[in-house]
Amino acid sequence: MSTRTDNDNTRYAHLWQGSPYPHRWVLWDIADDILVFDRDANGLVDIDDERVRQEVVRRMREAGVPESDDYPGRPCS
Repeated sequence: MSTRTDNDNTRYAHLWQGSPYPHRWVLWDIADDILVFDRDANGLVDIDDERVRQEVVRRMREAGVPESDDYPGRPCS
């Protein structure tokens, strides 16, 4: 990996590191794509670089972040 990609990954390190709130992050599997969903913000985490997003998802899976095919958030108010 290039240095640029490694530096980009550090911006998202909180996604695969431990949290005092279990299951805050969910990998949401939709239409053959994996999205990072933040349950606290009730929305997607914007990762604009596809290579970085793939590495973030890999590290989140390695850390045991749950995955779901169902909408992982709460209804919009």
